[in-house]
Amino acid sequence: MDHPANSTLTAARLVRLLGPPDPGVPAYRWLADTLRGLVTDGLVLHGTRLPSERALVAELGLSRTTVTRAYAALRERGYAEARQGSGTRAALPGGPVTGGGEPLPDVVPGRPAPSDAIDLTSAAPPAIPGLAMAYVRAAESVARYVSGMGYYPYGLPSLRAVLAQRFTERGLATDPEQIIVTTGALESAAVAARALLGPGRRIAVETPTYPGLLAAVRPEASRVVPVPVSAEGIDPASWHSALASSGAQVASVIADFQNPTGNLLDAQARQELGRAWRAYDVVGLIDETLVDVVLDPVELPPPMAAFAPRTVTVGGVSKSMWGGLRIGWIRASRELLPGLARARLSLGLGAPVLEQLVVEDWLTGDWGAANIEHLQRIRQQRDVLLEAVRTALPEWACVVPTGGLSLWWHLPRSRSTVLAQRARDEGLLLPPGSVFAASGRGLEPWIRTPYVLQAETLRVAVDRLARAWARAA
Repeated sequence: MDHPANSTLTAARLVRLLGPPDPGVPAYRWLADTLRGLVTDGLVLHGTRLPSERALVAELGLSRTTVTRAYAALRERGYAEARQGSGTRAALPGGPVTGGGEPLPDVVPGRPAPSDAIDLTSAAPPAIPGLAMAYVRAAESVARYVSGMGYYPYGLPSLRAVLAQRFTERGLATDPEQIIVTTGALESAAVAARALLGPGRRIAVETPTYPGLLAAVRPEASRVVPVPVSAEGIDPASWHSALASSGAQVASVIADFQNPTGNLLDAQARQELGRAWRAYDVVGLIDETLVDVVLDPVELPPPMAAFAPRTVTVGGVSKSMWGGLRIGWIRASRELLPGLARARLSLGLGAPVLEQLVVEDWLTGDWGAANIEHLQRIRQQRDVLLEAVRTALPEWACVVPTGGLSLWWHLPRSRSTVLAQRARDEGLLLPPGSVFAASGRGLEPWIRTPYVLQAETLRVAVDRLARAWARAA
């Protein structure tokens, strides 16, 4: 976001955000509607002081009457407030709604969090700029579908075609029939687990890994087999050993900016991993939720399924667009599709049409500038967090990821659980390393810190983290 709430937006900056006027509508309406869009999309934050009418008149070259009328229209709709002595401020009708963080297991069960606690349990960023207006466009398009029943259990044909084309362009030839749309990557993983696992069937899972993925697959598996992974990447020998000794039929990996380590598997590592899976006749389960969160220049390899054809790939837009946009998908080899289709119908009858249209808009529309701004903001937050932790806690170490949403710190002492407890006392919520362990235990020398909050909040969080570590160490 361009500026924190309660800051002042200059007329020159607002004019750059507004872009060129639309000659097809009255000037006051263009100004009011465009500014409203900036507020709803988070480019102008709730509480930001807007330019004075006189300054905006001078910068835009419009009449005072036009600007006055536009500001009045914003106030009438609840997108601006006139405050005595402080001018006009941007507003969201009803005010911004807090909360909505990504759920993880309670980091310190039974201990209430302070009311002003900073939450570092969630690794999900705010919405991409432009999302609110994408909903408006989708609402206009949904009229084409309301004459039918509205059930699309495997997804809108148009969205499936776009997703298939996207996989093909990334180096994995895919037909629309190989795509199943779901209500999020987590549901995709649950569908895959129901189709691939069951009584007597085991799944090998890298550790550490994303707790939500574990929650999705554990109920369907007779056993979860942990396979160690480091921040530097996978060890093929560990996979060979785990698969040979366990007899696991399914293997789960986050190949792109792994959560929590941030590791990106290169093409050679994917080839070696695919060779191990083929040797033991294993079906792969790949989570690509973070594949679009690329922060530094890096060449992305083809999808893991290009190296291991008997693979189910799951993805979604919770990290690239918004966590509240619950749309995900499955891409699978043809032999696996019948079982996946049955499992999908056992868990739901389809994803909401409106949300599918929003995702299709993102995949096919002119989102280049919004994507760049979204990733730049995340990269800046990563760099702020990295510098703050290295300054306050120089004995901590991490491998800086080229993408993803979190840093995975190695602690000088195995005190992760105690650190999480002390952090809560300091007003900071963060999960201990054991939350990310496939076995639910261990990883005491490790802690994850997401960088999805605003820079100033991250700096305050690190101050609290340093105090907590001083008490925990």
